[in-house]
Amino acid sequence: MILENETKATTNTAKTNNNMRYLTFALCKGRLAKKTLELLEQIGITCEEIKDKDSRKLIFVNEELKLRFFLAKGPDVPTYVEYGAADIGVVGRDTIMEEGRKVYEVLDLGFGKCRMCVCGPHSSKELLQHHERIRVASKYPKIAKDYFYNQKHQTVDIIKLNGSVELGPIVGLSDVIVDIVETGSTLRENGLEVLEEICPLSARMIVNQVSLKMEAERIKEILQALKNIM
Repeated sequence: MILENETKATTNTAKTNNNMRYLTFALCKGRLAKKTLELLEQIGITCEEIKDKDSRKLIFVNEELKLRFFLAKGPDVPTYVEYGAADIGVVGRDTIMEEGRKVYEVLDLGFGKCRMCVCGPHSSKELLQHHERIRVASKYPKIAKDYFYNQKHQTVDIIKLNGSVELGPIVGLSDVIVDIVETGSTLRENGLEVLEEICPLSARMIVNQVSLKMEAERIKEILQALKNIM
């Protein structure tokens, strides 16, 4: 078994200390949670009841290892971690950047890879190069503002959208958009393209600041085990 010694050590510690507090994970619902659980299983951390799709439970427990898990919407994961409702969270880096919560980003898990980009029609490329005042539509206004104001030093008007931001340039609401790009197929189908790349994105593990001090040994053991298989 991969990392058998580390897994046995974790199990033995849990068995011999009945007073050990639960270590709580907040996982982003959907693909990220599925991938995270698969990764944790490789280091001996399992939670069978979370796999029951018919379950209405909100908290899932591994009593042997004194671990708890719950699923949350992406933007809520950093909030749970910041306020200590969860010790550890897994969420996309885009969410971490946009939410700006006080948490420690401790590990790039290497999946859920994509890019945060400035996109639009080819004609908008010139507006970016000449630093003209433009309108930018995005689900991520904080990321967009930071990029244009602090990195490009370009004054822009930012418009917050919640749905298909690709509509922005198409209907004349905005000159460009700031959004996540995976394959770029949706952009191409609508006459848009990547104009500038802001940063790469992937799933990240975050930790509550107090938990990293109070539960340093347990958390670092998990982090090291994950690093060893990645």
